[in-house]
Amino acid sequence: MTNVADRSMSLALRGLTRVAGSDTLDKIKGRRPMELLLYRGTRDGFKAISAAGRTFSPPKKSSGKDGARLKTGSPSGQFDLTPDDEQQFLVEAVSDFAATRLRAVAHEAEKGGIPQDLLDEAAELGLTMLGVPESAGGAVTERSAVTGVLVAEALAYGDAGLAVALLAPAAVATALASWGDADQQEQYLTPFLSDDIPVAALALAEPQALADPLKPQTTAKPIADGYVLNGVKALVPRGADCDLLIVGATIEGGGPALFIVETSRDGISVAEDPAMGLKAAKLGRIKLDNVTLPATALLGKADAAIYRECVSRSQLAWAAIGSGLTKAVRDFVVGYVNERIAFGEPISHRQAVAFMVSDIAIEHEGLRLTTLRAAARADAGSEYRREVTLARTLARKHGMTVGSQGVQLLGGHGFIDEYPVERWYRDLRAVGVLDGIVLV
Repeated sequence: MTNVADRSMSLALRGLTRVAGSDTLDKIKGRRPMELLLYRGTRDGFKAISAAGRTFSPPKKSSGKDGARLKTGSPSGQFDLTPDDEQQFLVEAVSDFAATRLRAVAHEAEKGGIPQDLLDEAAELGLTMLGVPESAGGAVTERSAVTGVLVAEALAYGDAGLAVALLAPAAVATALASWGDADQQEQYLTPFLSDDIPVAALALAEPQALADPLKPQTTAKPIADGYVLNGVKALVPRGADCDLLIVGATIEGGGPALFIVETSRDGISVAEDPAMGLKAAKLGRIKLDNVTLPATALLGKADAAIYRECVSRSQLAWAAIGSGLTKAVRDFVVGYVNERIAFGEPISHRQAVAFMVSDIAIEHEGLRLTTLRAAARADAGSEYRREVTLARTLARKHGMTVGSQGVQLLGGHGFIDEYPVERWYRDLRAVGVLDGIVLV
């Protein structure tokens, strides 16, 4: 564990150097808490994945022990969503990164994908450490869905496609920290705490119409010493470059389960999976053709409750991305309608325009509050799936409306890619239909 601690310290120092100049530190009296946090912490069909050269060294000796786990918060009896000092500072740092870096490259990234220098800068924020306990080399002691929601929201405010690409490896790290045993964490989690973070994704979505994430059509056939996987996973971010996947599959004769899949295994191929939005994430379709896995690849001991929790926490993360996108639309159109002059006055003076802007603000606040309430209940150990369903429904129902209204308010400008609203409109479609990829 010494090497992990050393790498964690390296990440912490780089991250602290990046954000130490922020005025927010002293304003919210968060310098010391954040120092502690940082210290701790294809059109021609399927083809072989090109970046499958990474290997994950197995433990020298199997321990059979449970993995390190984060504590679950205890109910306080009060509904208080006020971020603490560490959360506030983290959100400020991520928001600054999203505003200054993601926004700046978002348009070009739709065609070229996420730049490597942006990946390097994002690694300095330690996103993959936020769901990992200190005892495993991470940055936190308690699992916090609220923190995950705030971070996802802040990144999506910059750009959803880039946010998804950056959050996908963090989702895998969180899953391994939450449900992996000690051996799985030693083999697979350790690289996510290093300077060279693997390209990874949580692959739950499938290409079938009306696919149910709780009933994956990808199958896992038990064999003498493991499983054989067959199926196709859709909309996997950076699919052509992935080193590691956590795949949802139905065990024959059993229920849904999660499997750790190294993409270097025989039988795995990838094709482009172009979508309406999230183009910067370079989505791919992964085909699993008689992929043989050892028994140790099973994550969470085939517990159906764990699989349901994974789906719910993924849906919660997507609602957070929807909140960030609707906030981006709101802020942009407010500035636009106040500056756009027609018939001698700002168009915001028109009652129809003002009402449309207020509708956008109302839908955003409703989605955000419901999402945070679900996250707070999850952190308190209370039942939260009802609230997740409500948040996901609001994101699905009103997200597209907000995107459409944003385009409408800009008139002809909303239809061209010179302005970001048309991209947000397309990205908001993903919020209501995708599962997996992100996790809190």
